[in-house]
Amino acid sequence: MHLVWTTMTTYKQGDIILVWFPDSNLMTAKKRPAVVLQSNNLQTGLGQLIIGMITSNLMRKGHKSRIFVDIHTEMGQETGLLSNSIIMTDNIATVRLSEIYRRIGTFTELDILKESLKHTFGL
Repeated sequence: MHLVWTTMTTYKQGDIILVWFPDSNLMTAKKRPAVVLQSNNLQTGLGQLIIGMITSNLMRKGHKSRIFVDIHTEMGQETGLLSNSIIMTDNIATVRLSEIYRRIGTFTELDILKESLKHTFGL
């Protein structure tokens, strides 16, 4: 008998979620927004998701692996973020679905997200 882990909630690439994002020491975590990076329908059979950190620290702006989100634009409003932010595709984590609180919005510019990921991984 082969068991497959399933969940009621499906997340898509570009979804903005509120999640416990692990610190780089892997000992602590902070509740913060993150973006779903993995492709849709990856179907690994694992109850986890690959995500990228989102920060409101605008000092991190200006790197090709990072995307500035202006919440005063239509695209920015769709993210559900509360302040101007930086999507960091160079700060990623794999988290269990149980660590996700909820979906708060969507980053609809998937071509920009994919270009940022290409730079991060040299693809």
